[in-house]
Amino acid sequence: MKRHAAFLLVALSACTGTAEQGAIASADVRFEIPDYASDNWYKGNTHAHTLESDGDSPPEYVAQWYKDQDYDFLVLTDHNVFTDPATLAHLVDSTFLLVPGEEVTSSFEESSVHVNGLNLPGLVEARQAESLVATIQANVDAIREVEGVPHINHPNFGWSFGAEELAQIENDKLIEIWNGHPTVHNEGGSGAPGLEEIWDILLTGGKRIFGIAVDDAHHFQGEFSADRANPGRGWVSIRAAALEPLALMTALEAGHFYASTGVELADVMVSETRLEVHIEQDRDFKYTTTFIGSSGQIIGATEANPAIFNLTSDVGYVRAKIVDSGGVATAGVCHRRIKANRACSVGS
Repeated sequence: MKRHAAFLLVALSACTGTAEQGAIASADVRFEIPDYASDNWYKGNTHAHTLESDGDSPPEYVAQWYKDQDYDFLVLTDHNVFTDPATLAHLVDSTFLLVPGEEVTSSFEESSVHVNGLNLPGLVEARQAESLVATIQANVDAIREVEGVPHINHPNFGWSFGAEELAQIENDKLIEIWNGHPTVHNEGGSGAPGLEEIWDILLTGGKRIFGIAVDDAHHFQGEFSADRANPGRGWVSIRAAALEPLALMTALEAGHFYASTGVELADVMVSETRLEVHIEQDRDFKYTTTFIGSSGQIIGATEANPAIFNLTSDVGYVRAKIVDSGGVATAGVCHRRIKANRACSVGS
């Protein structure tokens, strides 16, 4: 039985003390207080494919699917193909936005290098370089050069790269920690770390990076099943000033979002010493919130709603993972599948 979770990252700032001085007292560390632009949350998917690359449906069909499922925004990210949202302007209104994007797709030797570019002005040509790290960096840089927002996709796809390589990348703020494609190895295996563990390794090493969940949807036609890349499995909910590309991207890179495979949050409240996660109650589901700190260590857990973490020591960072009591829903009912299969990651 698959359970579902939500992930929330809250960075910390140390005011005084050093490692040589021993543990920092609770009065000397504090949560960074997010400067939220508003109380509006916008649900969207930043990774989806169409017939323009290796999906099974045309862009209009894919965009309409997400609009019909009450998503607020979508980024079409075909492999080395740019779909201009202007060609689908008839689908855009005050409740649904298409953000221009592309999956910039490259490789180094046997390793796949896929970096999504969000809010792009046009096609970004994929780049190759003299090493795996240099190739990842080159494609991140290519997206940044046109003022796009990069997020690094599915590190475990083909077991292409891991925390060692990612720790060397600069100017990246987003990484997939959950991907709905059945061949990306979210959980790792045979000693290779899963995507959450990779995230913890990066955070523990001092890299400030936020984890996102995506569909990586390819299959909109035919059967909805675990061995197909169907839509509706992973998304982000961004707390932004407005439903417009720049506002969404600014909030996303600031970590003002949560990533989810089903759990929905009502609010996230942060003070200097306290984190509150308010979970949107769905029917009679029960929820367990686990607070995770440096090296992936569990530093607290609760079944209460709201889930509260009080900062008591120098923990470096805190992320919350909220898991519900649901199992896998009927595959043929997409919206119920989303509601019953729950996982969510929150950036703050």
